[in-house]
Amino acid sequence: MSETTQPREVRAAVTPSQGAPFEIRTLHLRAPEADEVRVRVVATGLCHTDLIVRDQLYPVPLPAVLGHEGAGVVEAVGPNVRHLRPGDHVVLSYGHCGACANCDDGAPSYCVDFFGRNFGGSGPDGGHALTDDGGKPVNDHFFSQSSFATYALCRENNAVRVTEQAPLALLGPLGCGIQTGAGAVMNTLAVTPGSRVAIFGAGAVGQSAIMAARIVGAATIIAVDIIDSRLDLARELGATHVINASREDPVEAIREISDGGVDYGVESTGNTNVFRQGIDSLGKRGVIGAVGAPPLGDETSFDVNDLLIGGKQIRGIVEGDSVAHTFIPQLIDLHLQGRFPFDKLVRYYDFEDINQAAADSEKGETLKPILMLGAP
Repeated sequence: MSETTQPREVRAAVTPSQGAPFEIRTLHLRAPEADEVRVRVVATGLCHTDLIVRDQLYPVPLPAVLGHEGAGVVEAVGPNVRHLRPGDHVVLSYGHCGACANCDDGAPSYCVDFFGRNFGGSGPDGGHALTDDGGKPVNDHFFSQSSFATYALCRENNAVRVTEQAPLALLGPLGCGIQTGAGAVMNTLAVTPGSRVAIFGAGAVGQSAIMAARIVGAATIIAVDIIDSRLDLARELGATHVINASREDPVEAIREISDGGVDYGVESTGNTNVFRQGIDSLGKRGVIGAVGAPPLGDETSFDVNDLLIGGKQIRGIVEGDSVAHTFIPQLIDLHLQGRFPFDKLVRYYDFEDINQAAADSEKGETLKPILMLGAP
């Protein structure tokens, strides 16, 4: 048995119970099978979704290894892998079956088994890839990767090969948060040149939407947040107007700036009250996309006649409607050209400082933490 087909000892950040701090533990990761790929993780982003799962707002079984914005180097591949080879640089994105009607239709983020493959805590067959020293399984397969670990097991269809010209340690957040914000603007809403856009929430997802809106030529780009430093960065990244919602009514301000309402809105906070503000900020025939994730079961309200008479649309968006294998390389090209400077959103942390990274993210001091696990 070669070294790459043996189980791997890994250091992993385990979420032991609801709301508990992450714990660095030694676990064991099995060899890849079928179309699986084992990746030596160089760095991984820490996303809001990791934290809401830690706090059980999404019911992933615990204890578990989370992490879903991994970037690294392919170490070993299963016998059915066709396009990846050891040594390839990859970004890990979301899980999908690749065979259902939506996957076949080019909409893998709406895979019929999306929740199971990303939040189920195990593989599609109920099996686990990670075990503890006693051989007991640990919940894993989070977003088909569980990349809060020095090695991760994914499938070929959610490992995106990327150019070695790009800094691998930076790229992980493209697998979820960054492609979600940019894709909402570029893919789902298809924001048009000269249009008016309002972005609610200037975190990593919202800032990515702002950069994308500038790339596609929106004329009015309005950023809404309650933290002045985020709004300052939004201006730097392309916002033409900023609104601090703690000091003024964002709906009134947006209507005044946009002469009656915007053409497009992106709601990235997951706050249902903010989502209602976004709907009310739309102009005639405006459309708003919801990308922020509130706790399961949260509801909001809106004026049906306002929606009806105004011809407004509400659209749910998962992963920016991105086909990761094509969209992530496009975003990397834009970054290398200096047109998509998402590096301005990140701050790097040693893996052992994961709890500090989480605290800084929750306080709004860091937009996108990236955890460093190994050398490129």
